[in-house]
Amino acid sequence: MAVFYKLYQDNRSNAKNKGHWFARTVMTSTTTINDLADIMQNNCTLKRADILAVISELVEVMTTELQNSHKVKIDRLGSFKIGVSSKGSPTVKEFNVTNNIKDLHVLFQPEVKIDSNRNRVRSFVSGCNIQELPKNTVVEEEETDGQ
Repeated sequence: MAVFYKLYQDNRSNAKNKGHWFARTVMTSTTTINDLADIMQNNCTLKRADILAVISELVEVMTTELQNSHKVKIDRLGSFKIGVSSKGSPTVKEFNVTNNIKDLHVLFQPEVKIDSNRNRVRSFVSGCNIQELPKNTVVEEEETDGQ
């Protein structure tokens, strides 16, 4: 298994790196909560319905805790908290929620462990392989046949 990437060129007229090529990850599929429950059911003694019930309750409780200005830390996964985007105000007196708060969003910080060499290792990416997304040979053959 690997994380796939495709190359794209920065063609924005005012970009500092105009013309440079960059990698962007490509998702080849989406795994839903139902898919996760099916996989988890095969890996443990819990039934799919029990797993779905726990995940559903976790979402509800996390929402409440986050909206109460609490950080939610899930061991071996990471921490979640609410973040805010705001517009600056010239003075404290002029700052108000309606005019200066632009957006609320959820921030996720994956769990980090320190290995024996004192390097920081993040959950989910430790041991991850990355490779370029394979070309679609069927499309390439059709394009060649038509020329």
